[in-house]
Amino acid sequence: MATSPYQKFESSELILRDELAIDRTILANERTLLAYLRSGVSLVIAGVSIMHFSQESWFWAVGVICIPVGIITGIFGVVRFRTISKSITTVRRELPKLADAGFGRGE
Repeated sequence: MATSPYQKFESSELILRDELAIDRTILANERTLLAYLRSGVSLVIAGVSIMHFSQESWFWAVGVICIPVGIITGIFGVVRFRTISKSITTVRRELPKLADAGFGRGE
């Protein structure tokens, strides 16, 4: 049985404050994705630069290591973003049902 971190809320407890918190969570999730992508691209660029400008083999090895680490960082960020986004979407789908029932919206 899959559990959600939002199962602890009763239907009558979701109000405008909770909707705004979900909006902030969406924006934070997007910011986190961009940070992962920025870090991944930086690692790839650093790896290519180190390999291009270095003459010693251990520098070249560091450059070779940076490239896959950067790619893995970007992939990890995208997977994490999609996972969190699915959780947020699940909660978002529940909010209109609660509004129709007379809950939420600060009432």
